[in-house]
Amino acid sequence: MNAKFFDLKQEKQDRMVNAALKIFALNGYSHASTDDIVKEAHISKGLLFHYFDSKIGVYSFIYDYSVRFISLELSSAIDPNETSYFEILRQMEAAKMQVLKSYPYMFMFLNTCKKEDITEAVLAVETAKAQLASNEATILQKADESVKSKKNFSEYMKMLTFTINGIMESSLYDGSFNAEMNYKENIKYINLTESLLK
Repeated sequence: MNAKFFDLKQEKQDRMVNAALKIFALNGYSHASTDDIVKEAHISKGLLFHYFDSKIGVYSFIYDYSVRFISLELSSAIDPNETSYFEILRQMEAAKMQVLKSYPYMFMFLNTCKKEDITEAVLAVETAKAQLASNEATILQKADESVKSKKNFSEYMKMLTFTINGIMESSLYDGSFNAEMNYKENIKYINLTESLLK
């Protein structure tokens, strides 16, 4: 990756990052095309390869960029003194909303990466993936452990995760996605899950 990428105007950087996030999120690594990325970003292929040597270069860069951006938002949104598990989840959703206002496909991209089976792509993001998982685990470690002992806790949390991801991805596919509306919907399901575990 050419560090001069960061000398570009923010609007152009975001256009390129958002295009790559969208194409990789919707298609996975093997079916994503750099032709589609440049078309989505409204740039030339030569410009893309001026800053990124290859498709795997774009992929690993946007994964690392995503981890850094999300980690920054999480660090500013989470109250270090909060211990309520569900309040921490709500604060994490607030951070996620801020991310999605700038990069709507960022979390869908990360979810798609979890299912990736192309060795080159898996290895390219291994370190950054572990870093993001560690950051999220560290945040949730501060939460009151008693809620985790509730009956069916893991099943409810799995259901919540599938619901939140499903709502986001469905609205991205049909073109109706709005970060603030998505946040409100997610908070509703977090609150519902909290009430079911009381």
